[in-house]
Amino acid sequence: MFSKHWVFSKTHGYSSQTSPMDSAIAKHSPELVAGERSGHTAVVEGNFLYVWGGYVSIAAAEVFLPNDEVWYYDLERGVWEMGKMSGEVPPPMSGTCGCSLNGDMYIFGGCNDNGQTNQLYCVNLLDGKYSWRKVNHKSGSTPSPRDKLSCWVFNGRLIYFAGYGHKQLDDIRNNRSFLMDEASTLRVDDIYWGWNNEVHMFDPTSASWSEPHTSGRAPDPRAAHASATLGHKGYVCGGRIRESRTSDIHCLDLESWTWSEIVPASTVPMGRSWHTLTAVSDSTLFLFGGLGIDCEPMSDGWAFDVETKKWRALEHPYMNKPRLWHTACQGKDSDVIVFGGSCDYILLVDTGHCNDALVFQIQPYPLFRICEDYIAKNVKNCKLLQKQLPCMPPKLMSAVQRRMSFF
Repeated sequence: MFSKHWVFSKTHGYSSQTSPMDSAIAKHSPELVAGERSGHTAVVEGNFLYVWGGYVSIAAAEVFLPNDEVWYYDLERGVWEMGKMSGEVPPPMSGTCGCSLNGDMYIFGGCNDNGQTNQLYCVNLLDGKYSWRKVNHKSGSTPSPRDKLSCWVFNGRLIYFAGYGHKQLDDIRNNRSFLMDEASTLRVDDIYWGWNNEVHMFDPTSASWSEPHTSGRAPDPRAAHASATLGHKGYVCGGRIRESRTSDIHCLDLESWTWSEIVPASTVPMGRSWHTLTAVSDSTLFLFGGLGIDCEPMSDGWAFDVETKKWRALEHPYMNKPRLWHTACQGKDSDVIVFGGSCDYILLVDTGHCNDALVFQIQPYPLFRICEDYIAKNVKNCKLLQKQLPCMPPKLMSAVQRRMSFF
């Protein structure tokens, strides 16, 4: 049960309507806010949610968001800012797979005006420069072009799973890891589109790609699924397999490279794609939203206990806010921050994209968090708190001042 919740939403705006900045970082203002989008990348680093890329629907056309901007949301103050990006900037894209490692945000794959890509890019989020670099590998083979894939981060390595993309005919003969899309009638130079269930690993230290040999029964080839890392295990849930959407859940041991399917001991969520799965404790995963088997956007939330193998439906305050192709990141105190996505079936002409950040409280807050939130929320209307505010310990005073702007 959710004991508390917030939603941050302001009138949508796009960076092209803001004034250019001489510095890399734009000053924040109440009017500055990340634009509506779907299929974007988002990561949490420190106390900030960083958002890059994605697309919106304008006049029945899909328009990619600017590729030289990174938006970041202060999770304590509730304020958006925008940073201008430089360097080897990736093309505008949607469907990329993003993750963070040691202060760097990596994006791999995605779809741009030229179709799916298999390029890997990296940008440091902590130095304030936001300079992209294209990551060139020194050994191994790059995965084939794809989008709508997922990633686990483990032992300093990036491990990618599945996705939708294309391969040469010679690469798919007798290949059980690739499921051809029969609906894709375009054939150019013996290129075929479809889903895969491949596992590829990139080691940033050695700049090397490898394809670990896995054992056990791998999940069916899929895309638009959700994944999360718990300890030394990577979890996969649902996604699109040809014309169907599923809610099956699989686990890959990232040390032994052994696949296992988890058979739930309870009622399971409806099959879906374009949903999210977020680790919120040592044994719990949080599932939210997605596109259901009836092609309806969903707003339900579920907790899965990997030890008991049980799903549990969760009550939450956002049942009227369906989301698909959104992002979800773990924040402070196991909060889950859902940003953007679509509230409509994305193949409709008038797709409703979103730009609000939904903050889910999954676990009970520690006493310090409870105190700072209570004071920050009530200090303006309580004369007693106003008098006592200057007497607070410096650490609490600083935290309260940051939180006051949120409330």
